[in-house]
Amino acid sequence: MVVVLKPNTTEEDTKHIIEKIESKGCTVHITEGAKYNILGLVGDTTRINPHQLENYSYVDQVLRVQHPFKLVNRIFHPDNTVVDVDGVKIGNGDPVIIAGPCSVESEDQLITIAKSVKASGAKLLRGGAFKPRSSPYSFQGLGEEGLKYLKKTKEVTGLPVVSEAICLDTIDLVAQYVDVVQIGARNMQNFALLKKAGRINKPILLKRGFSSTIEELLMAAEYIVSEGNPNVILCERGIRTFETYTRNTLDISAIPIIKELSHLPIIVDPSHAAGKWRMVEPLSKASMAVGADGLIIEVHNDPENALCDGAQSLKLGTFEKLMTTVC
Repeated sequence: MVVVLKPNTTEEDTKHIIEKIESKGCTVHITEGAKYNILGLVGDTTRINPHQLENYSYVDQVLRVQHPFKLVNRIFHPDNTVVDVDGVKIGNGDPVIIAGPCSVESEDQLITIAKSVKASGAKLLRGGAFKPRSSPYSFQGLGEEGLKYLKKTKEVTGLPVVSEAICLDTIDLVAQYVDVVQIGARNMQNFALLKKAGRINKPILLKRGFSSTIEELLMAAEYIVSEGNPNVILCERGIRTFETYTRNTLDISAIPIIKELSHLPIIVDPSHAAGKWRMVEPLSKASMAVGADGLIIEVHNDPENALCDGAQSLKLGTFEKLMTTVC
C-alpha cells in the first residue's frame, strides 16, 4: 500500500499519519518527490482501512501495490534511483560503460586493459577475482591477490572497480577492495547472500539468473533493499532458452519492462548474452535503443589466451570502435 501526501503537507501531519500506520503493525518508508511525498507501507496491510486514511485532508490518494515487490516498485519511488559510484552516476540518463576482463590474471594485464578502456570512454572497470565456474577444473580466479590488483589499478587509473562476491565467505573481503559488489547470475536467489549484500555500505550490481523471471529478479533486489541498501543496479545478461547458437538469449524487452515496474537502474551485459564477441556491438546498440542505463562489456588485451571467456571478449581496438557507436 502507498499513501501519497499532498504538496505542502506539514512535518507534524506527516509524523501523525506515520504513527497511525505504525500502530497497525506496518513499517513506513518515506520517499520525498519533487512535488509529493510518498509513504510506502511494508508488512501486513490488511489491518489498515484505506478509506480512513483518505479522510485525512492532506492525503492525496491511497494505492494498493499489486506486485509482491514493494520497495523497488516505481509506485513507492516514482523518481529514478541514481546510484553514485565514487562520482560516477548510474541511472541519471547518461549511459555508463563498465569494461574489463572476465578474470583478473595479473597486475600488468589489468592495468593495460584499464588504461585502454578508460581512454575509450569506460567509466568503471570490471574484473573477476573469485570466479564461479561450471567445471571445478576451470580457472577459479586469483582470490584476494586479484582484489589487490583491482585496488592498485584504481590507484593508477582512477577507475572505480566492480568485482563479484560468490558466497558469504567472500563478500566482506570483496567489499574491502571494490566500489561495486557484483552478485552474479548463479547467486541471484542466494537469499542469505542477498541479505548480507543489503547490510554492506557498497552499491550492488545484481545480475538476472539465467532461468529467472523479471519478477524474481525484482524480488531478489527487494531482499537487498529491505535490509537497508537502496543502491542496487540491475543487470540483464541473457536467459536460457531452447536456442543454442548463442550462449544465452538476451531478453531485450526486460529493459523497458523493468523501467516501467521499478525505479532501479538497469544495465545490460551483451558479452554473456551472446558468448561471441562479434555480436556484442549489435546487442549493445539494441540495449541503448530501448533505454538501458549502461553496459558491462568484457574486454581483454589477448583474448585468444584469456583464462576465462576469451571467445566473448573484445580486443582493445574493437572496444574503442564500439564506444564510438554506443555513446
